[in-house]
Amino acid sequence: MKAIMLMFDSLNKHMLSAYGSDDAITPNFQRLKERTTRFNNFYVGSMPCMPARREIHTGRYNFLHRSWSPLEPFDDSMPEILKKNGIHTHMVTDHKHYWRDGGATYHSRYSTCEFIRGQEGDSWKGVVDAPAYQYESGEPEEIKQRRIASRTQHQVNVQFMKDEDDHPLARTINSGLEFIRTNQAADNWFLQLECFDPHEPFFVPEKYLEMYGIDDSSIFDGWPPYYFVTESEERKSTIQKYYKALLTMVDAYVGKVLDHMDKYDLWKDTLLIVNTDHGFLLGEHEWWGKNIMPLYNEVANIPFFIWHPECGGAGESREALAQTIDIPATLLDFFGLEKPVDMQGVSLRPAIINDSPVREHALFGYHGCHINITDGRYVYMRAPVERDIDELYEYTLMPTRINRRFTPKELQGLTLHPGFSFTKGCQVLKIPAESIMTRGADRFGHRLYDLQTDPKQKNQCRDSDIAKRLCAAMENTMQANDAPEELWARYGLTASPMLLGLDPAVVPEFSDYSPDIRYGMLCLLQHLENAGEKTIAQQLRSESQPGWSRDDLWRFILETLPASQHQSVFYKMALEMRLN
Repeated sequence: MKAIMLMFDSLNKHMLSAYGSDDAITPNFQRLKERTTRFNNFYVGSMPCMPARREIHTGRYNFLHRSWSPLEPFDDSMPEILKKNGIHTHMVTDHKHYWRDGGATYHSRYSTCEFIRGQEGDSWKGVVDAPAYQYESGEPEEIKQRRIASRTQHQVNVQFMKDEDDHPLARTINSGLEFIRTNQAADNWFLQLECFDPHEPFFVPEKYLEMYGIDDSSIFDGWPPYYFVTESEERKSTIQKYYKALLTMVDAYVGKVLDHMDKYDLWKDTLLIVNTDHGFLLGEHEWWGKNIMPLYNEVANIPFFIWHPECGGAGESREALAQTIDIPATLLDFFGLEKPVDMQGVSLRPAIINDSPVREHALFGYHGCHINITDGRYVYMRAPVERDIDELYEYTLMPTRINRRFTPKELQGLTLHPGFSFTKGCQVLKIPAESIMTRGADRFGHRLYDLQTDPKQKNQCRDSDIAKRLCAAMENTMQANDAPEELWARYGLTASPMLLGLDPAVVPEFSDYSPDIRYGMLCLLQHLENAGEKTIAQQLRSESQPGWSRDDLWRFILETLPASQHQSVFYKMALEMRLN
């Protein structure tokens, strides 16, 4: 028995021909659809990249207890379980996060692995005194400098990728195909062939750009913004075309994997999964990217294809609700192994056979932001009702973030927690959380969407009975996952009657102001107090009125703050004041 998981990052379901779209050229995804079982209601669990990958190993939610996380000492790892049971596990990937501080415990769980260098800002090629990427925004300085460093390194890396064969996507797939050719006659192996594309930067060979009418590859640098849409329709279309061109390149390499499945007749004994960690917003809901905004279905409802040689179902689709935490249980089941007691995902075998339900609800979200739940028809988003960042914690024995260790300052507030049901008797560090994503996360409010009548989630549903039902299911699922106790107060659960409404929080200051102005005022005050501008902060409190508009806020800033602060302040406030 053999298994292949072909995984991509930021793969958009709504742009694939296999899901009924003609937005992009994807004939091989259509071919994939005809050879596999397509799931229509497959959801993310924990967001974004490494939280999703932790779920692929452990089969349980990451986001209730942790943000970006490496594997913990108490975690069960699906590839490691396979390895310990005599199944050779091999990973080929160009996903650089596996080799950074926040993901460095994953690749060693496999029997063997191969890392393809050069994606995004991977610290690959060394060019001293390379020109720095020009980047200006109002983001916090740490984030701004990280983006500059990553994009400067990307400019260096692409100098060594002159031909398509040099592209990380091509090298990754070709290395995976080499493994298949070498081992196609052997038994008992699992290949995780994982590609960073079509994640940004949208670095695309010209022949794919030309398919979308782009003759000059320099008109866009490949880095889409990560905030709300401010671009012209022409610029917006250009960014979308770059993604589509990269998606078409991805499609071409999907075809190469299918060619090998055909050539070696692997369909008879090989499980094939094609999946992604999450989608990506390309202007829908007037947003770019992910992370900041509500977890709309363009990001949360993801493509999933599976061929199970024992179950069949080629060319068929399934409506059964499933999600990322079900992948490891499905793989263990295929190889005849029991899943660990702490693995809460379930095997998809019943759903593949005859669309039998395998779960009633799917929980998903980012650490500290909305907790979301769906039953396949409705999506309910539960916002924090508490703005106090100190009431959110990271629980870990591996204190690293995406690209660094926790700082001594961050660790000074830690305490020792007795642990959870899944930590196997281990105590864990309880560290106050600190994230720009969670600040003001309540500004989007609780939300309910009916996907049957409103699949694009343009209008909120106001059925309080459905909201109450899904809220109760959310509480039950959180209890089953041993959610930290502070989350109940943070999200106003159990004791709170507030279930709907764009503005669940009642803040002590400016409660008579409209929600967007209120959050803009709070953001501006925070900026002023952090900058030591207490006199201007007091002036704002005395001059502002409940009837103020955005123009009044902008006028106050222009008249009282130095011009050097305007861009930063406008950026921060615009994010806070965005409510849709």
